[in-house]
Amino acid sequence: MKVNFLVLPVLLLLSGVTTLFAAEKTAKPNIVIFLIDDLGWADVGWHGTEIKTPNLDKLADSGIKLEQFYVRPLCSPTRASLLTGRYPLRYGLQQHVIWPWSDYGLPTDERTLADALHETGYYTAIVGKWHLGVADKKYHPLQRGFDHHYGLYNWGVDYYEHTYPGMGPGRPLARQEGTRPEAAGPDFFGRNIAGGFDWHRNGKTVREEGYSTDLIGKEAAGLVKNHDTAKPLFLYVPFNGVHSPYQEAPDKELNAQYENLNGVRKIYAGMVSSVDSNVGRIVKALEEKGILDNTVIFFSSDNGGPQPKVVTDNGPLRGEKATVYEGGVRVPAFVVWPGKIKPNTASHQAFHIVDLYPTLLGIAGASLEQKHPLDGVDIKDALLEDKPLSRKEILLYSIPRGGAIRVGDWKLVINGGSSFRFGQGQEQDRKTELFNIKEDPYEKNDLAASNPEKLQELLERYEVYVKESVPPLEKPVLELEVPKNFKTPEVWGEEPD
Repeated sequence: MKVNFLVLPVLLLLSGVTTLFAAEKTAKPNIVIFLIDDLGWADVGWHGTEIKTPNLDKLADSGIKLEQFYVRPLCSPTRASLLTGRYPLRYGLQQHVIWPWSDYGLPTDERTLADALHETGYYTAIVGKWHLGVADKKYHPLQRGFDHHYGLYNWGVDYYEHTYPGMGPGRPLARQEGTRPEAAGPDFFGRNIAGGFDWHRNGKTVREEGYSTDLIGKEAAGLVKNHDTAKPLFLYVPFNGVHSPYQEAPDKELNAQYENLNGVRKIYAGMVSSVDSNVGRIVKALEEKGILDNTVIFFSSDNGGPQPKVVTDNGPLRGEKATVYEGGVRVPAFVVWPGKIKPNTASHQAFHIVDLYPTLLGIAGASLEQKHPLDGVDIKDALLEDKPLSRKEILLYSIPRGGAIRVGDWKLVINGGSSFRFGQGQEQDRKTELFNIKEDPYEKNDLAASNPEKLQELLERYEVYVKESVPPLEKPVLELEVPKNFKTPEVWGEEPD
């Protein structure tokens, strides 16, 4: 066979170009997760809110809106579920949040999403709120698979002072930018544990001026700008916004949109717009870096909105944060994956935040082999092609005094109201309710009495999980005691010399 040596270099060049394009096409996608704190169901533009969220609306329209997306009703359990793909009852974080004085955190034998992605070659970063353990360095983000950490360890900070704001009746409900914080006063337990600086970068205290939402947006955008694209990026951005304390955002133009609103709702609306603006800043950084088209973006709230109609708005959904009605566990969410997920679509399948773990690991080509079995399922085909999930049930919550499970269109609620929220009530006070979410999404009609067989079916499924539960690491709220020797540290999470 004769070889044309003039043509051969051209063929080799074309082969190299083809290989290059193939490599680019098959490169692992970047992953960005936006987790908003205490955002109400109706406080996003696509759910008809009075609050302006143009950046989130545009982003949601470029992907698929998840209209039946479930989380836990409280902060720490949701974050643990996201990062492990497992229900918190498997490792003792099901009862409540991790408190500042808690001597525990997310158990260290749990493999995290960051661990798994780091193992498969990702640069992993968290920018924002951790809330999975502050007492010991072994619980901190840099020991849980993250290459970079910036933000706070506890549940919240003063947005300007970056100190722990305290909790309970003495905490100021809201303040405007430019004013000094009032004394927090005693908390629910009769002790004042407010104070202590809680702003860090990679294990070191960072003292800088600025509104925490803006600082998080700036840090995340900067990470994107300076990222070495030789590695795929996993960027987890859990904003502490829009959790209390409700403090006016510094952007006067954003706040001016809400002159028609009153009280804390007005301040909260500006806080939501601030988060929206900073999501836009981060997405713009992805676009300018040239990696947006190869990035999977997920957005969600960590639980339903608290104090609906006074502060947040859960729309027609019943209940609020810390309850297991839809308003406490069903949140606005969407996924964007350019070229893969069809834009301007919506799914009404029931998904849960534990599903993100296996789905993202599958997309990233990471191994799912690990010590502990998963509760989440891979939902990629449901997102891309609307294929129905084989899984029919989701455990929405389970603690010793109450919880909820959804099986198909049916939902069982046990002690769904205040007795669940505050950890009160005895076994003999147990109230069971049954709803058909497809026909009655707002949980107005309790069908327990008229459907005893269906009620029994769901109770039996619920009890399976109860028997699999490990004892909670934390006690119910009203049984908690701050250790007598506990002293608010000058800096949270900083080990003594």
